[in-house]
Amino acid sequence: MSRTIYLLRHGQTQFNAELRLQGHCNSDLTPLGLAQANAMANTLANLLDKPQDWALYSSPLGRAQQTAHIIRERLQLSPSGVQLDERLMEVGLGEWEQQRAPDLKLQYPHISQHVLSWYLKAPGAETLAHAQQRLSSWLQDPALPAQVLVVAHGLSGALLRGVYANLNEQAIWQQEIPQDAFFKLHNGQIARIACL
Repeated sequence: MSRTIYLLRHGQTQFNAELRLQGHCNSDLTPLGLAQANAMANTLANLLDKPQDWALYSSPLGRAQQTAHIIRERLQLSPSGVQLDERLMEVGLGEWEQQRAPDLKLQYPHISQHVLSWYLKAPGAETLAHAQQRLSSWLQDPALPAQVLVVAHGLSGALLRGVYANLNEQAIWQQEIPQDAFFKLHNGQIARIACL
């Protein structure tokens, strides 16, 4: 079966605006984040001929659910149409959750040498292998339908794309994690779709 996945990141949150690490904790979408979620929903509405034929999955974290519900309403999917899956959660960032990234980089100067991978250097953070395993489990789940919309997070989304495309660790962390675009995963290819 050839599966098509549209992979979205939640809109900007208060913590994103404050440059705070979220991980498994949560903060609400900002006005910009709400606008980003609506832009994603509008872009999907223009792309999909029959939105009712698509399953909508989301991380259970509040910011992803908030984004997913905006998409569900715009696409006129069933009120019970958002399927929550813990495997889509953001990477756990241990003791660094809720800390400001600039403060951490001052305290631990060596982490600035890394692109995105420094997030996983936190004491008690989820390991790369564990995060990849749970996202791979979701991607390979035989119960997953042929057409899927999924709302995840910055790091988990990058890792999911990495698992999908069989990227090495360096390539995984060189990917962008936008909130004004999303990705189409189909036939082993990944295409970026800008939201206007």
